[in-house]
This record gives sequence, structure tokens and C-alpha cells, in this order.
Amino acid sequence: MLTDVDLPAPGLLWTRWAALSAAMTGIDRGEPWSVDERGARHDDPATGWARFALLDGRRAVLYGAHRDHHAAVSSDPAVDPLTGAPDWLPWADLTPLAETDQLGFVIWHESGRWSRVRYQHRTEDGLTEVIAPLLSEEQTAAVLRGLNTTADRPTAREIAADLLHAAVRGEVDAGSLGALLGDAADLDAALAAANRGGITPGTRPPRIPPGTRPPMRRVRRISQGEHDRLVWSAMHEATELRRPSPPDTDELAELVRWLRERAPAGDGRCSLLIYADATSFSSQPGEHPPGDRPGEERYFAFRRQTELVRALRRAESDPRYGRWLFLRVETTATGYEIDRCYDSWPAWWHDDSVSGPWRTNLQEEVEARHPRWRPTWTPLLDPEIAYRPTS
Repeated sequence: MLTDVDLPAPGLLWTRWAALSAAMTGIDRGEPWSVDERGARHDDPATGWARFALLDGRRAVLYGAHRDHHAAVSSDPAVDPLTGAPDWLPWADLTPLAETDQLGFVIWHESGRWSRVRYQHRTEDGLTEVIAPLLSEEQTAAVLRGLNTTADRPTAREIAADLLHAAVRGEVDAGSLGALLGDAADLDAALAAANRGGITPGTRPPRIPPGTRPPMRRVRRISQGEHDRLVWSAMHEATELRRPSPPDTDELAELVRWLRERAPAGDGRCSLLIYADATSFSSQPGEHPPGDRPGEERYFAFRRQTELVRALRRAESDPRYGRWLFLRVETTATGYEIDRCYDSWPAWWHDDSVSGPWRTNLQEEVEARHPRWRPTWTPLLDPEIAYRPTS
């Protein structure tokens, strides 16, 4: 299913892009907005990237990805941004990006309208944030106006508008660029960029030929969140493999002593619930969570708890059996109980279906074990589980 998208016409979008490219090139800031033989480019580490290309007639394609919003990866269920897309798109450029989760949105213009794949749920793909300066003449003029450091505000606004109007007419010249950028600008470089963009007399924008749909491609069938929940569900259902209990260590004794000292009621009763792997660490409150002390530096207790748990995990590691992932310790004034989970998600660890062990971290943990001691859900960690080939 496809849906219409409200964007400026390709011609307007192009002239605004080309005007920004020319102006910024003139002051040696042409990296964010540029034009080459394959079309227009935008690269901004703060938001994301976009590519825009014109084809024959009135066909055009706009694609890219926002740094934080990604319709293909983040939405549940997963969205393939190329399902139902026309055959004439530049598939040789788009397919590798889509297959490696780098393609957050694809919008194409044909028969007088912009279209894209319809997202099943309300999903932000970040398109409007990535190309925000191009969405209206006022927004583009505001960016151009900011490049003028000599004229007063009303005059700079008028100069920026004049440059945009000249771009629409294909009449940008050294005079219109110089009026905006001033004498210190590199007008030759600015004019060369304007020529590449086809907004100067006698030039035209570059166009790309229609593409060819590949006979087969790799398509994400489940989202990152769905893949996580698939693994976590299998961890809930798994049972612990029978392995010897680790021997008592000084590190365990030190952790138990610290917990008794931190008993919230001062009676030695303290609870510790932990998830840990090589790079991540999280805790959940038990019945008697470790208490803070008056005047103590903020997070001091958590940092010390982390140090003690990591030391214990190192001491109890085994090259064959691996390292536990979940740990529960319950102390009293005279004893303690300990529960370690290497292969399963314990019932006492709350699951909110949103946060949990990272699959890459889990893969590192289980691959460090002897194959005999790898849990049943290990194959689900393979990234290829999330994809399917399609014609």
C-alpha cells in the first residue's frame, strides 16, 4: 500500500537545494548541501542524510535516513521502504542501502504526486527534519539570509528571495551570488556549483537514467524490536544447562559483606538483582534493595555495587561454561542465597518488552563458551534471522 506525501514540486525542491549548494560553496561551507552528476546531496551529522535525483520528464526520487528516526528499522512491524516502489527508481543505489538498514525513507514523484510506502502505524521517518530548510521558500530564504553578514535584516531577506527567484528562472549569476555573499566570497566556486545545479543561464540540472528492479533482494521481515522480543521470549522458555556451581571466592564474600552493610533496615537483609555482560550492566530493585548513606556522594553505592558484581563475574567465569548473565543475591544477618542464570531469563527479572539484553552482547557472551554450553536460543541471535529474500 502506498500513500501520498505533501512535499514541494520537484522543480522547486531542486532549485532551493541548488541555491543552497551554490551559496554555501562560495563561503567554503558546501559540504552540507551539494550537487554532482548523480543529483543533490545533503549530509548533516546532527540530523541525517538525503539524496535527491531528477529523471526524465517529471519523475524524481528523494531518499535518505534520519539519525534517530528510521521507519524501516524502528517501526513494529518492520517496514520495507521499497515495497511497491516503481521499477524506474535507482535500484542499484537503493538496494544496498536497504539491505544494510541504512535507508530510512524513500519518496518518489510520478504523475504529479509524491508517494511512499504506507506505514502500518504512525511512524516518524525523519524526512521533514532532514530536509527542513527546503520545505518552503521562507525556510530556504532564512538559511540563505543567515549567510549574509553585512546587510541589515530586511535587505538580506530581499537579497535571499531574489537569489531563489533567479534560481527558479535559471538566471543565477555572479551578481546575485555576490549580493548575498559579499566581496570575501569565492564567487567562481559558487558560480561553478550553480552551474552544476543547472540554475544559471544555459545550464540544466543533472538527470539520472531510470533504474532496473533487481530480480532478488534482501528484505527485513522483522524490526529490531521484534527481533529482540523473539530472543527474549526464547530466553524465558529456556532452561538452565546443568553445570557445576562456581566455587566460593573472596569476591563473593566481599559482595555479601557489602550487601549486609547496606541492608535498608539495618538487620542484614538485602537484595541484589543484576543483569551483566561484558559491556552493559543494569539492576532492578528487590525486596530489600541496598540503601544509601547520609551525605554519601550520589551514585556512589551503585558504582561500588557495579565494581563488586563485575569482580565476582570475572572470578566465576569459566572458559567452557561461560559467564552468568543474571544474578540474584539475598542476604540475612547470618547467611545468604544466590541464584545465577547463564541460559535463561529468570522469573524474578521484570520484563517490560522494551528493554533487555542487547543481541550483539549476548552473541559475544555465548560464542565465548564451548558449543556444548550454548543455550538453545543461540541461533536466534544471527542477524540474518531478521531478513528474507524476495523477488
